[in-house]
Amino acid sequence: MHAVLDAIAQHGYLLLFGWVLIEQLGLPIPAMPVLLAAGVLAGLGKMSFGVAIALAITACLIGDLVWFWLGRRYGGGVVRVLCRVSFEPENCVRKTSDAFTKHGPVALLLAKFLPGIGTVSIPLAGSSGISFGAFLLYDLGGCALYVLGFAGIGLALSNSIERLDVITAHAHWPGLALLLIASAVLFFRRVWERHQFLRDLNMARIAPDELRDLITRGESPYIVDMRHPLDFLPHPKLIPGAIRIAPDEVVARSAEFPRDRDIILYCT
Repeated sequence: MHAVLDAIAQHGYLLLFGWVLIEQLGLPIPAMPVLLAAGVLAGLGKMSFGVAIALAITACLIGDLVWFWLGRRYGGGVVRVLCRVSFEPENCVRKTSDAFTKHGPVALLLAKFLPGIGTVSIPLAGSSGISFGAFLLYDLGGCALYVLGFAGIGLALSNSIERLDVITAHAHWPGLALLLIASAVLFFRRVWERHQFLRDLNMARIAPDELRDLITRGESPYIVDMRHPLDFLPHPKLIPGAIRIAPDEVVARSAEFPRDRDIILYCT
């Protein structure tokens, strides 16, 4: 935290603006420490709180406008590209689509606080067809909440910075070691879970040619289209004989599934 404070105190508003912009453009560099540090420096009288907030919100909005345009121009493909770099690419698109379908553009107000949804929700908003005015209104509100939330916490902590110095001076290396160990354990656990998921998925996969052969031979497999409405509406075509069931409805409609035929599920 002190390294961040020193960097911002030395390079000022330009670093704050650039850091927030880079995060919003999709690089995995969290802006939260910089926003906290800006709040602390404002509380210590070394930075204008109003100017810092205005610059950070502007950077946030510029990054979001870029992703909104990409989503409007290239559709859901941009969302899937972003989700590929996440630990849960199989759930990323659906989780973001569900949040946006359930809450509409209001989801943009809190999206930046939700892991795995923040950046992805912006191109999804662009591809969903909402008006630019509605996007700008809600996204501006989301950027303001995000920036003011963390910078405000830093401002509140500025009066206790010396006391925090004493604590961190004694706990720096043990705390850093615990943080690194916990991060490594979490990382390798997620990698292992993803590996297991993909292995099980590959074992249960059927190729398009194999499905076509089943249909041609008259074996009548039970085919379920599980695409999200935001993926289905731009391309409303079904495999012959398929029915549409949302993933959330599978348990409730399980009695409809036959017990004497192969069951084929497909999505995007």
